[in-house]
Amino acid sequence: TYWISWSIKNCQRKDLRENIRRDIQAVSPQFLAATIRNMERALIIALAKASAKGISDKDIQKEIPDLRPDQRAVVINKLLVQGYFDLFNQGGTLLYKLKDPALLTDKIKGADNEEKIVYSIIEEAGSKGIWIRDIRYKSNLVPTQLNKILKILENKKLIKAVKSVAASKKKVYMLFNLEPDRSVTGGAWYCDQDFEAEFVDVLNQQCYRYLQQKSENIKDCKGGPIAARNISYASSKDVWKFISELGISKVQLSVEDIETILDTLLYDGKVERSVALDGSYLYRAIESLLAAPGIVRIPCGVCPVLRMCNDVGSVNAKKCVYMKEWLE
Repeated sequence: TYWISWSIKNCQRKDLRENIRRDIQAVSPQFLAATIRNMERALIIALAKASAKGISDKDIQKEIPDLRPDQRAVVINKLLVQGYFDLFNQGGTLLYKLKDPALLTDKIKGADNEEKIVYSIIEEAGSKGIWIRDIRYKSNLVPTQLNKILKILENKKLIKAVKSVAASKKKVYMLFNLEPDRSVTGGAWYCDQDFEAEFVDVLNQQCYRYLQQKSENIKDCKGGPIAARNISYASSKDVWKFISELGISKVQLSVEDIETILDTLLYDGKVERSVALDGSYLYRAIESLLAAPGIVRIPCGVCPVLRMCNDVGSVNAKKCVYMKEWLE
């Protein structure tokens, strides 16, 4: 990379150049990549600190020409997510302005290098957090040392451990002041890592009831079949507003949460979905199909050799492969 090449090229003494190469080879690629990313981030923050009006992508490209556009985008996006920058649009040009110069100071003053490295790795993970095995992989620290550092950072209330709904025994680490991402907590459908099945069922019933009421309004429509069909549709935002006004949820639900419930109704064959002119989804209740007779639920009802089946022939229920697979 640019920084490694610069260090080796600008070192005048041959023995020191060899030492640099040897030290770099001894460091894991993951640790080296994280260090370079931190250097790039620090440079961009320094540029923003020096400019009170903010900096643009062109300013960053001019000062750090070796930083590729895709790498620059990754660094900038993470700085925005972590709350370092405010984003402005000035004359069609995006400007990144540093929120608070105090963010440039060391947040863990007095900590040793290992603690700073672990903190920066966790900080980089953002609100999704990072598993301890990934921290160990990136930091190249032994488990006992890493566990000690994590405990110190937790006691200082710099980081916190959060259980992930994806694996109840798996904890991820993130900065203390961050709100965990929905992929970690499970969003509105989980409480203390437990899936709220009853709550989901209630929402499912109420959403379907609202769409049924919309369908019943067709009787009062005198504008023809097309107009009647159109008024039977409801957007996900309409359903969300209805559920919010009911007050049946103790947590704040989003439109995306309601769309998840509507999708379950769609898969159950209770509603159909259509696309509006603006690209949004519209939903309407539909009449469920008649329940299939019980005979077609077993292999005999759809068996291709049913007429050949008897008690004494080669085709019989006792040796039936279809029945065996169905029972299994």
